[in-house]
Amino acid sequence: MMNLLIPALLLLSAAPPQDEIRAVLDMQQQAWNRADLATFMTGYLDSPEITFQGRTGVTRGYVDVSDRYKKAYSTPEKMGKLTFTIDEVRLVTPDSALVLGGFALSRTKEAGGDASGRFSLVFVKTPKGWKIVHDHTS
Repeated sequence: MMNLLIPALLLLSAAPPQDEIRAVLDMQQQAWNRADLATFMTGYLDSPEITFQGRTGVTRGYVDVSDRYKKAYSTPEKMGKLTFTIDEVRLVTPDSALVLGGFALSRTKEAGGDASGRFSLVFVKTPKGWKIVHDHTS
């Protein structure tokens, strides 16, 4: 009986998917605020299939999305301080979710000034946890 009880307890202690996704976004916010783009990017699925859609169009693939961030935010000053506001984390299937929210970036005028906007993210559950496969930020 003890052998059956331990897996059941582990299932009960697992965080809900919405909390796991919020934890990914919290990790990204903290990494950004340390000017740690490498760790920030671990929130994205490392795949040529991911997409980022922003003001300048669509960027495809993990490497290109990462390079886009490195180019646009090349210094800690340009990165500034990031705050996410999460409005909704909605499971679409047991292994996919839609996240709606906003961001605020505090920077000096010389570093580009403050910025804010909205985002929608598509997450998928992977063996390495929840990962972003599509990011639409404006």
